[in-house]
Amino acid sequence: MTTLEKLPACPVETTLLLISNRWRTLIVRDLLTGTKRFSELKRSVTGVSQKVLTANLREMEGTGIVRREVFAQVPPRVEYSLTELGRTLEPVLAAMDQWGTRYKRSLTTSN
Repeated sequence: MTTLEKLPACPVETTLLLISNRWRTLIVRDLLTGTKRFSELKRSVTGVSQKVLTANLREMEGTGIVRREVFAQVPPRVEYSLTELGRTLEPVLAAMDQWGTRYKRSLTTSN
């Protein structure tokens, strides 16, 4: 878990630190629709390697954004979901979606 002392003073910088890379943002996007198994995330987060996906999921679990649940069965089943805290990122991603849509639209209208 991240401690308050290790976080930047600026709230924007803190947010960027927690979801700063492309993979973490896409993981949150995909988990907003519900719980996913590792293989489902691997398919939906196009281009991510298994190693990078695993590392990002572990880091996000450590920061309290993602929950990892292991089911004792053969073969083992592992599911990932957003925590209550992780779900609060939904408006952040919605704003990013809206901005990206407007940006793409501006490119088509300016030509």
